[in-house]
Amino acid sequence: MHKESQDSLVGQEYEVEVGPVAHGGHCVARTESGRVLFVRHALPGERVVARVTEGESTSRFLRADAVEVLEASKDRVEAPCPFAGPGKCGGCDWQHAKPGAQRRFKGEVVAEQLKRLAGLTPEEAGWDGTVMPAPGDKVPAGEVPAWRTRVQYAIDAEGHAGLRKHRSHEVQVIDRCLIAAPGVTELGVEKREWPQIASVEAIAATGSADRQVVLTPKPGGRLPIVELDKPVSVLRVGEKDQRVHRVHGRPFVREVAAGRTWRVAEGGFWQVHPKAADLLVEAVMQGLMPRKGDMALDLYCGVGLFAGALGERVGDKGAVLGIESGKRAVEDARHNLQDLERVRIEHGKVEQVLPRTRIDSADIIVLDPPRAGAGKQTVQHLASLGARRIAYVACDPAALARDLNYFAEAGYKPVTLRAFDLFPMTHHVECVAILKPTGNRV
Repeated sequence: MHKESQDSLVGQEYEVEVGPVAHGGHCVARTESGRVLFVRHALPGERVVARVTEGESTSRFLRADAVEVLEASKDRVEAPCPFAGPGKCGGCDWQHAKPGAQRRFKGEVVAEQLKRLAGLTPEEAGWDGTVMPAPGDKVPAGEVPAWRTRVQYAIDAEGHAGLRKHRSHEVQVIDRCLIAAPGVTELGVEKREWPQIASVEAIAATGSADRQVVLTPKPGGRLPIVELDKPVSVLRVGEKDQRVHRVHGRPFVREVAAGRTWRVAEGGFWQVHPKAADLLVEAVMQGLMPRKGDMALDLYCGVGLFAGALGERVGDKGAVLGIESGKRAVEDARHNLQDLERVRIEHGKVEQVLPRTRIDSADIIVLDPPRAGAGKQTVQHLASLGARRIAYVACDPAALARDLNYFAEAGYKPVTLRAFDLFPMTHHVECVAILKPTGNRV
């Protein structure tokens, strides 16, 4: 459709056949000259006009948006959210796809990452290839489950709340986020102005009425008086030290999952889907099959979710060690699990703390590392402990596959893998892999 130049290609358009889905919420296409395009807002098998959003004539690949659909896929629906689409909010990747197709795409991505980075087929990973929705999330095409219990709003120069555009600091002002849980929507963040504020995090706890707003002022900004429609605690992120300070109400929310109540302080990490904590605990416990008297490790333990479930199962003759790098999360975990005398929580990075413990064996291990994964050094250390089963909880299939490859080198292989769609309308997918030692352990 045009002759390529030696400078920026942003704004140039190509008519392309859309190929397979790729990790990151886009599909792969190629121009007539063979240049690779990563195209958002398209679906496999479609013919679209793709407009370049990033890239130069010397780039290995270009990023683009499908701005016109010439031949639509049967999986396409009209995006329910008016703020979803090219150049708009970057939060949802698949609003233009039927829910079943979204889960199929995620399964294809997981399978591709396993094959490319770990050399595993789904069958070799113990996976049937399906991505399961959370209970209650099966909705008709054209509808959106309201699941997100924590929403980070960006504030534009005029003080209006919105969400970031894809790979941009630009703010798409919105009047409602369709995937936000009812408890978040009820706070009415989008309906008021936020002068001198850079961002607002709205939190609606699961299983309790706790609501929280975390405000980050602009440099030199003054904290406004916050009067929301619902009783809510308000926290402020410090301008200089980035610490969170209480302004009004409790400095924590109470989340309910796995038969316990969990204190999560100062906007700390908790699963954003209301069913996620229960689903993941169930999957991990079914895979590990803890026994009375087991020595268990919970690595990257957060506020103690898996450590608590393990502690209740290993009993008085067992023991659980949790390791977490976030200081406040450690404080919360110790508070949450104070009734379990055989559970100990240590503060620090896993790769630093675990060697210092001088633990040379463990019966079962669960790890829920950050998006980058655990890494080769930590995997090798875990494999040396001789656990009969290891549960790996992953929010990124690429990191999971890389670490599974390291585990294979160290003598562990996955025997089951389950994938859950805990982030509907986005490209994210959660996996739980259960590993056992092979006969070739080193």
